[in-house]
Amino acid sequence: MTNWLFGVILGVVQGVSEWLPISSKTQIIIASSYLYPGLPLTQAYAFGLFLEAGTFFAALIYFRREVWTVLKALVGRGGDEGRLLLKYLVVVTAITAVIGVVIYKTVLTAVSETSPGSVFGYPMVALGCILIGDAILITLSRGRYSPTKGLKDLRMRDMVIIGIAQGIAALPGVSRSGATVSVMLLLGIKPGESFRLSFLALIPASVGATGVTVLLSRAAIDAVVGTVTLPVILLAILITVFIGVVFIRVLLRAAGSSKIALLTFVLGTLAITSGALTLLTGAG
Repeated sequence: MTNWLFGVILGVVQGVSEWLPISSKTQIIIASSYLYPGLPLTQAYAFGLFLEAGTFFAALIYFRREVWTVLKALVGRGGDEGRLLLKYLVVVTAITAVIGVVIYKTVLTAVSETSPGSVFGYPMVALGCILIGDAILITLSRGRYSPTKGLKDLRMRDMVIIGIAQGIAALPGVSRSGATVSVMLLLGIKPGESFRLSFLALIPASVGATGVTVLLSRAAIDAVVGTVTLPVILLAILITVFIGVVFIRVLLRAAGSSKIALLTFVLGTLAITSGALTLLTGAG
């Protein structure tokens, strides 16, 4: 397989999987192991986090209005929404950073010493069960369990819990969007708002993920650039951006519809399927 085709495929994989509860990091590692057998696992893992730059630009483009509001809030001109978003992003990102960096440093060693299938598979199955549980709860309650919280209703405790969920997603087998959305639904946050706030939290988190990867995995990044080449990596990032913008729009529209229980069930099924296949094949 040529490097260019490898870059295109990984860009598509990252662009799709980042927004679904199937762990983009795991999918990048699995795709790399099949499409580029000579690429070491540590390099594939670092490459997956490096592609967070693409998801950052996708979210930045789609949520440019919210980002501008937050930037104005930094100088006292963002209004109530801007101040609330700024507080939410600062708290969630700070918690994510503390947990994520510790997990990332640990995983760099673990992925080279442990069976990837067992490490990556079980968290996805567990996450899928939580999402399906959300769907069943919403359906059986027939409206009695109706998430009603929005951004203005979030307490500090809620933000800390969301930050913990996002930080844990640094594990290769855990989906960031799946973890944060499922936690927000359990906290009683409206489905559409859960997806929106989850995707917004990705913006600073992806900057941190890329930065941490460069700082702590310089050797792996240099090796990936030397093997795959920088132009191919940039192509993968561009494709990630394009597909990411499309998927954000589709998922936000679906989350705001009356079919949220069905959407959550489907996402949970995808997560379980992804984790089960990883366990069965030992892929990674």
